[in-house]
Amino acid sequence: MNSPQISPLIIFFASIITSNMVLSNFLGMCSFISVSNEFKTASGLGKAVTLVMIFTTVINFAIYRFVIVPLELEYLRYVVFIIVIAASVQIIELAMDRFLPELHIKLGIFLPLITVNCAILGGTLFMVERDYLFGESVVFGIGSGSGFALAIIALAGIREKMKYSNVPEGLRG
Repeated sequence: MNSPQISPLIIFFASIITSNMVLSNFLGMCSFISVSNEFKTASGLGKAVTLVMIFTTVINFAIYRFVIVPLELEYLRYVVFIIVIAASVQIIELAMDRFLPELHIKLGIFLPLITVNCAILGGTLFMVERDYLFGESVVFGIGSGSGFALAIIALAGIREKMKYSNVPEGLRG
C-alpha cells in the first residue's frame, strides 16, 4: 500500500535541504571529508554521486517492485541493491576514465569507493521504506544526489577559502 501522495517538489527540496544525506542523515561522511579539499575534485565527485544516485534509485525501484516483491525475495534486496550500485559505479568510472581522465586520477580510490558509500545505499533503502512511486523515486534520487553534491562543494569552497585566508595560528587545521 502506498503512503499518502507527497508532492515531488517537496520530496526534491526536502532531499536537498532538510533530509540531506550528509548534513542531516550523516551518510557518506568518509568521501565527503576526504575529497572536499579542492573545489574541482569535490565538484566531480558530487556529479558522480548524483549520477549513481539517480541510476541506482531508478534501477533498484524497478527491480524491487517488479522482481523482488512479486517473487517474495525481500531477503535478497540488500545484495541486489549493492550489485546494482557496484555496476553503476563501474560504468561511470569507465566513462570518466575515458572522457575525464584528469578528474578520474584526482578522485583516485574514492571513485570506486562510491560503491560502498552508505549514502547511495541509504537513498535506495529510504526509497523502499517510504514506499515511493516511480516518479517520486526519480525525484528523490536527483534531490539526494544534488544535496550530496551541494554539501561537498560547499565544504570544498569553505576549505579553499580557509587555505588562502589569513587565519590566526591557533585556529588553523
